[in-house]
Amino acid sequence: MNAKQLSVFIENRQGRLGEVLDVLKRNKINIISLSLADTTEYGLLRLIVNDPASGREKLSAEGFSTMLTDVLVIKIEHKAGSLQELLKILSEKQINVEYMYGLSIDGETASVVLKPSDLKKADKILVSEGVKTMSAEDISKLN
Repeated sequence: MNAKQLSVFIENRQGRLGEVLDVLKRNKINIISLSLADTTEYGLLRLIVNDPASGREKLSAEGFSTMLTDVLVIKIEHKAGSLQELLKILSEKQINVEYMYGLSIDGETASVVLKPSDLKKADKILVSEGVKTMSAEDISKLN
């Protein structure tokens, strides 16, 4: 099951991140997780939100460059080596991880957002290995 990631391209200048967050706040779009990477001139904000389509629409209306990307949100056991075991499964099937970032942790399990080189193949492999994933619908229920 894949989820939707909202990506926002923002100028690397003071206050711009706050402007993005303000649009989401005003429109009651809840951020579940985020990752921010920057270069000298711009930043790439990747977000898992409860309503990615609305988030994209509202941010685009405010002049932000946005896109939606299919990603996997994977639940793993919260213990040493769990992430390595998961990545080994993908590596053995020649699936590259383009990027990943943490989503949440509840003491028992952790979740990561994963962008594999072949989303459908990775999803199929992980499901066959018993790895639990979260769908866009599952995420929309998180508040």
